Amino acid sequence: MATLREGTLRQLLIHSAAVMTPLCLSATALAQETSTAAADTAPQGFFSIVFSGGLVGFLILLLLFALSLTAAYLVFEHIMTLRRSEIMPEGLGERVRESLSAGRVAEADQACRQQPSFLSFVLLNGLSELDGGWAAVEKALEDATAEQSARLFRKIEYLSVIGNIAPMVGLLGTVTGMIFAFQQVASTQGSAGAADLAEGIYQALVTTVGGLIVAIPCLGAFAIFRNRVDQLVAEAAYVALHAFAPLKRRRSAKPQPTTAVPPPPPTDGDA
Repeated sequence: MATLREGTLRQLLIHSAAVMTPLCLSATALAQETSTAAADTAPQGFFSIVFSGGLVGFLILLLLFALSLTAAYLVFEHIMTLRRSEIMPEGLGERVRESLSAGRVAEADQACRQQPSFLSFVLLNGLSELDGGWAAVEKALEDATAEQSARLFRKIEYLSVIGNIAPMVGLLGTVTGMIFAFQQVASTQGSAGAADLAEGIYQALVTTVGGLIVAIPCLGAFAIFRNRVDQLVAEAAYVALHAFAPLKRRRSAKPQPTTAVPPPPPTDGDA
C-alpha cells in the first residue's frame, strides 16, 4: 500500500515538473525579449540622449550651450587683458618718476597719454591734482585706483553669474523631466513600470549634468581671475605711489614760512 502511494506521488511530481518547465522557459524568454526591446528603445548616443528630453529639454541644453560659449569668450578675454604688461606698461612708472624729479610735469603727462592703461589712468589723475598739494594727489590716486579696480571686478563678475545660473538652468530641466515622468504614471493610472520612470529620470538628469559641466569651470576661473586682479591692483597702487615719491619729498622738504613776531608794547618807563 505504501509502495502504491509512493508511486502515485512520484507520477504527480513528474507531471507537475513537465507542466511547469515550459511555463518557466516561456516567462524567461518573455523577460529577455522585454529587456531587449527596452534596451533597443533607450537612447544610446550622445545626440539621442540630448534630443530624448523633448523640446523643453533641448531648449534648456541650448541655453546651457550658449552660456558655455559666453563663458569661454570671457575666459579668453580675461587671459589676454589681465596681464602685467596691459595693467602696468613696462617702464612707465620709472619715466614718470624721473620726469617729476626733474620738474617736467608736461613730459610725465605725455608719457601717460602715450600708453593708456590702468596705471596711466591712475597717474594722470594724480598729475591733475598737483596744484592741490600732496594730500590732494594722494586722494586722487586712491580714488582712481578704486574706480579702475571696480571696473576690472565688474568684468570678471559675469563668470560668477554664469557659474551660479547654469546649475539652476540644469535643475529646471530636471524638474520638468520629473514632471513629465510622473505625468506618464498618472496618465496610465499607475500601470507604468519602473523602467518607464527610470527612462524619464535619466533623460531629465542630462540637463543637470550639463549645468554642472558649465558651472564648475566658470567658478574656478572666477576665483583665479579675482586673485589675479587683487594682485595686479596692489602692484599698480605701489608703482603709482613710488612714481610720486619725489613730489612728496619735495613738499615735505620745503621750508615752512616763518611768521614775524610782533614787537612788545611800550612800557611807561620808555615813555
